[in-house]
Amino acid sequence: MAEKQTTTDIISSAQQGGVVRNVINQLKLIFRLMGDSRVNMFAKLIPIGALIYLVSPVDAISIPIIGALDDAAVLWLSSYVFTEFCPPHIVAEHMKELAANMTVSPQDEIVDAEATDVKEE
Repeated sequence: MAEKQTTTDIISSAQQGGVVRNVINQLKLIFRLMGDSRVNMFAKLIPIGALIYLVSPVDAISIPIIGALDDAAVLWLSSYVFTEFCPPHIVAEHMKELAANMTVSPQDEIVDAEATDVKEE
């Protein structure tokens, strides 16, 4: 099997932002890959199966706190396995497009300024 190639722009874009931004980008990546016709149909069954497990009343572990962690672990593992089963060049293409959406344009720059109160007479 061919080794996966990672580019530096993909790695650097994954390090920007916080945990919430990374989770949102992972969800966007999964939705993009699910809609891509170049991804194998059997690989697309992984996220669907994870969602079915999440909403099903049957739970592998029924302890209150550990049960929630169990669901989170299944979601994380399924998203990881799904992206690993997808062709690497397609994943890299979608990640590059997502990274391009995250770049700050000159219009979005923050200007540091001071405010002063003006007394009206």
